[in-house]
Amino acid sequence: MQKLKWLPLVLLLAISIAAVAQPAGQSAEAAKMKAFIDKLMKQMTLEEKLGQLNLPGAGDITTGQAANTDIARKIREGRVGGLFNIKGVEKIREVQRLAVEQSRLKIPLIFGMDVIHGYQTVFPIPLGLSASWDMKAVERSAQIAAQEASADGISWTFSPMVDIARDPRWGRMAEGSGEDPYLGGQIAKAMVRGYQGKDLKANNTILSCVKHYALYGAAEAGRDYGTTDMSRHRMYNEYFYPYKAAVEAGVGSVMASFNEVDGVPATANKWLMTDVLRKQWGFGGFVVTDYTGINEMIDHGIGDLPTVSARALQAGIDMDMVGEGMVTTLAKSLKEGKVTVAQIDAACRRILEAKYKLGLFEDPYRYCDVTRPANEVYTAAHRKEARSIAAQSFVLLKNEGNILPLKRGGKIALVGPLADNRENMPGTWAVAADFAKAVSVLQGLKEVAGSGTEIIYAKGSNLDEDAKFEERAGMFGKDLRRDSRPADQIIAEAVAAARQADVVVAAVGESAEMTGESSSMSHLELRPAQKELLKALKATGKPLVIVLFAGRSMTIAEEAKAYPAILNVWFPGSEAGYAIADALFGDVNPSGKLSTTWPQNVGQVPLFYNHKNTGRPLAEGQWFQKFRSNYLDVSNEPLYPFGYGLSYTSFAYSAPVASATKLTGNQALTVSVNVTNTGKYAGKEVVQLYIRDVVGSTTRPVKELKGFEKIELQPGETKTVKFQITPEDLKFYNYDLKYDWEAGDFDIMIGGNSRDVQKLRVNWQK
Repeated sequence: MQKLKWLPLVLLLAISIAAVAQPAGQSAEAAKMKAFIDKLMKQMTLEEKLGQLNLPGAGDITTGQAANTDIARKIREGRVGGLFNIKGVEKIREVQRLAVEQSRLKIPLIFGMDVIHGYQTVFPIPLGLSASWDMKAVERSAQIAAQEASADGISWTFSPMVDIARDPRWGRMAEGSGEDPYLGGQIAKAMVRGYQGKDLKANNTILSCVKHYALYGAAEAGRDYGTTDMSRHRMYNEYFYPYKAAVEAGVGSVMASFNEVDGVPATANKWLMTDVLRKQWGFGGFVVTDYTGINEMIDHGIGDLPTVSARALQAGIDMDMVGEGMVTTLAKSLKEGKVTVAQIDAACRRILEAKYKLGLFEDPYRYCDVTRPANEVYTAAHRKEARSIAAQSFVLLKNEGNILPLKRGGKIALVGPLADNRENMPGTWAVAADFAKAVSVLQGLKEVAGSGTEIIYAKGSNLDEDAKFEERAGMFGKDLRRDSRPADQIIAEAVAAARQADVVVAAVGESAEMTGESSSMSHLELRPAQKELLKALKATGKPLVIVLFAGRSMTIAEEAKAYPAILNVWFPGSEAGYAIADALFGDVNPSGKLSTTWPQNVGQVPLFYNHKNTGRPLAEGQWFQKFRSNYLDVSNEPLYPFGYGLSYTSFAYSAPVASATKLTGNQALTVSVNVTNTGKYAGKEVVQLYIRDVVGSTTRPVKELKGFEKIELQPGETKTVKFQITPEDLKFYNYDLKYDWEAGDFDIMIGGNSRDVQKLRVNWQK
């Protein structure tokens, strides 16, 4: 142990006690931690225990004045367990000093922040990261985020968000990994590994918090904070796995969701928080509410503040974010017999254990080295990796006539409301970013194109003609710098630029704050002002490339039909402009694949690949059949299927080959496929494996992702990709919620997306 001077002498005794004896099966470290916390809790008053459950926001704490705030008084009194959204290592060190040098028991604070897709070096929004299908890149992005955040005093992040999202009207689709539980689960594990590393006591790792538990992404009508209602069969088979995967990866904390589950808000749902999370999944960390999640249950209609605070504790909630319901009401509820000392102690212990595992009792200033930020935050090396990872997340949706990649030399017209707007490049939930340092498309294109290429810029249009909408879409410092000139004048300037150029690049789409929390949308197409701009550009007859910014699945059927090339870049992060230019000029070959289905129009929503069949399915290849499950006005097909993404090269798949077509018991099946690069460029392809359980005791999806591998091929090169399938991959939760597999026929499908697959059938008996 290091720096034991920070521990009260009486607590040091606990460490030596643990070495004497420990229960069978308990590690020496766990026994040591238990003895330490047992000793500490015996000294704590009820008020101090409740204080550990309290997570207020940092408010307006400033360096040099922290000691004079109301928060400081509460910290000295032992009524605060941690703070969140305080930025800057010097401020954090100053506040930590109040806890460990001026409170009675000197219990350190934990400092949290929404480090969602990077700290100051910002990576693509999580939906963009998921489109990379590259778990090493995802994990690395979290490692860098942890290193930078920890260097600046942060020890806890509210990430990853793993909510399954199948309704793109919900703005928080941008923060998750899409519609598929398997892919979402792999990303959840990668993010937890990246944040927490192998040793939480290392000062370059931070505690991870998986959110929002549970079902938050299934809000009715895609409206944030809305009601969620589904069967438990669907919960277990379609929505729970990414949370469970994070628990399996050792995530240290879980955040409760705002929505209700089975008519009870998640924050008061004992079945969810205790029966499933702790008893079924074996989660041993602590559970924190979302922002004022306890208080909001009053408006849900289940009681006043004392009642909902007690219900949260009884359900298994350990920490109250901002609301202060627990710290102000639970003492009275205890006297009234509405909660127990054991419940309070259990919650307090879990928070103290997290601090112990982070090494904060050994050294509360572990994350407060003021020399680290200059060497570890927003470094050239980190920015280089962010640029590379961003380019891997882009999805090439269309490239008619191989208009891309662009050739250097000549003249390029760059137009659009997002072409010269660095503030929007990091995307939503980039709370630690310095927007002034982000790289715009204009800057990136000019630098990457080189001196032999002329870039002619014109804004072309505002984000939207409605100034009030644009104001809502440009919050939190993401100014859209509205052009006050008449719309036709702004477009005319862009048309003049296009006529001078050899090719036109139009940077259009959503602004960063059109997605994220409280950014639900009922229309998912491009804004009318941008549509008019594109039509005017097309009329020039010049080749047109759309660079599309998006934080969700969009409805761009009109653009997909009318324009030759569309590169979806999500919101790529602080190195956006460079990464976009790398892809446009072919220095990087796009290899992203969609992690959500893109509908033709909003009327198809929700639309997802792993749906169930009906008793009257539409015949394959048919557009409409009366008395079948279809629409009168549009086909059932998506605009772009899950797993879809083009490349500057092309790939050919052989027919898949199975090691056996009849299997028994725990035999393993190997399915292989040859993939050949048949084009002119080196490229990466995501080979995807899907399985269908043809007959089940309950209805099964038409296909489910069960594996994927991202490979890189030179022109003309062939690689064999092998997938091993075991009965574990065939399991599902049956009507009685028993997790098992059933004998019978299984279709094995392999391809480059969920639609374009080749299949074979095997029979598997128990």
